[in-house]
Amino acid sequence: MAVMLATGLWGLDRGGMWGDESVTFQVAQRTVPQIWRLLHDVDAVHGLYYLFMHAVLALHPDEVVLRLPSVCAATATAGLVAALGVRLAGPRVGLAAGALYAITPMAGHYAQEGRSYALVAGGVAGATLLLLRAVEGAGARAWWGYGTVVALTCALHELAVPVLGAHALTLALLRVPRRLWSGWGRAAGAAALLLLPLVWVSQGQAGQVSWLVPPGWDRVDRLARNFAPGPAGPVFWGASLLMVLGLRERRTAAVAVPLLLVPPGILMAVSQVRPLYHDRYVLYALAGASLLAAAGAGRVGRALERVLTRVPVGGWPVSGVGLRGRFGAPRVRALVGVTGVLALVGTFLTQLPVHRQDRSAAHRPDNLAVVSELAVRRMRPGDPVLFVPSVGRLAALAYPKGFRRVRDIALRESAPRSGTLWGREATPGELRRRLASVDRVWVVAEAHVLNPRRPPADPVERTKLTVLGKEFTVREEHTRDGVVLRLHVRRQPGGTPPGGQAGTPPDVPAGDPRGAATTARPVPRSGAPRAPRRRRGRW
Repeated sequence: MAVMLATGLWGLDRGGMWGDESVTFQVAQRTVPQIWRLLHDVDAVHGLYYLFMHAVLALHPDEVVLRLPSVCAATATAGLVAALGVRLAGPRVGLAAGALYAITPMAGHYAQEGRSYALVAGGVAGATLLLLRAVEGAGARAWWGYGTVVALTCALHELAVPVLGAHALTLALLRVPRRLWSGWGRAAGAAALLLLPLVWVSQGQAGQVSWLVPPGWDRVDRLARNFAPGPAGPVFWGASLLMVLGLRERRTAAVAVPLLLVPPGILMAVSQVRPLYHDRYVLYALAGASLLAAAGAGRVGRALERVLTRVPVGGWPVSGVGLRGRFGAPRVRALVGVTGVLALVGTFLTQLPVHRQDRSAAHRPDNLAVVSELAVRRMRPGDPVLFVPSVGRLAALAYPKGFRRVRDIALRESAPRSGTLWGREATPGELRRRLASVDRVWVVAEAHVLNPRRPPADPVERTKLTVLGKEFTVREEHTRDGVVLRLHVRRQPGGTPPGGQAGTPPDVPAGDPRGAATTARPVPRSGAPRAPRRRRGRW
């Protein structure tokens, strides 16, 4: 838990939220009636999480506070994974399982996300521990706790429901008596009944994940590498070997294998017909990988102890006198334990560049703080601004300082009042009339949207691009982290923009730096061209 807490707090304030985090940030700051209204049309799957974050951000609306619940949840999850390992195979396996979970880059990534996935992982780990307690004879009270935790976890994100299938397979592998099946069935059934209203509402909002595609074998390979302490090289193959060895530990494997394979398997199978799969939706399955690898490491440790008891002392083969006889069993176990700790430290150091890269805001899909900073530097008071697509308005909602002095020319009704994520925009006809009244407009756009060969399906978005292409010309362009900020000025019959001299914005005094025609395209930090970013869905 200490390792996970330190990893989660490291670089927590990375200097910017990305799109999904900004949704959490701005929705959680609305009133409870406004949140409730929003959930009727969108994001019902995150409703409980938004209400929880509403209470958290009431203390202090800040990026660090936004991510602190995920850090705490990841810390608790590491402890719960360790507790599972202790209950299944002893203290050393428990320590190794919790530490492996804590140093895995995927766990560290979602420990620093202002979304619900780390909390869901903690809930699943807690429910699995309660399942084991019930199986070991803790009584009916354990089933009540199990059902409550499962219901709350699935309410945080309903795609945690496949964990019930994993737990059912665990019971089958453990060959529990019929009375335990009966207790589990009642608890799972009650949780499922409580979730039916949420499932019914969210089915009507499935368009939010229309960007997902059926997963192929490449996604299976990617998930396997995400679940390992390192995505490639000796660390990956070493962890894979330990997981194979862990299959020999039947009791641990009965819990870890279903948790590792069943939820991703169910979602990937369903996604062949109706895409619902994404790696972050099955973060909670990572606990199974850590438990299985730790069980394999425990098996290796015991084998190493047996070998050391037969090692001759003093360089001469003395019959029956090994390290155990010379130093005692506790010292041999301590030597093996220190070796294991050094292996964990070496694994973490090997993956340190991956962890360090993940602490950069540039490693997320986008950085809305950068958009706001560009707006502060380039826009003048009263300038009209147009977001293409409208989801780009999240930058103004998350960082209003950069857009406080400008006017959103397409906005008809604000996001909180309209019960939407980023507000309602004017109709195509009204938008044309509004754009006809201005000679210059700033456009905040995602780079991939500006591709003329891929016109958007939404009529309002098509109207924006059509009017800009026919009636305006680009005066300035600034690109940063996949977001383009452009100044468009109206075309004149003679081809000269308003203001007289081409290349000079209207109403800008001579010598003003804003009057220079610029096209700023910074080279990415890596030196390689940046791939176009694809907007992630709200789920």
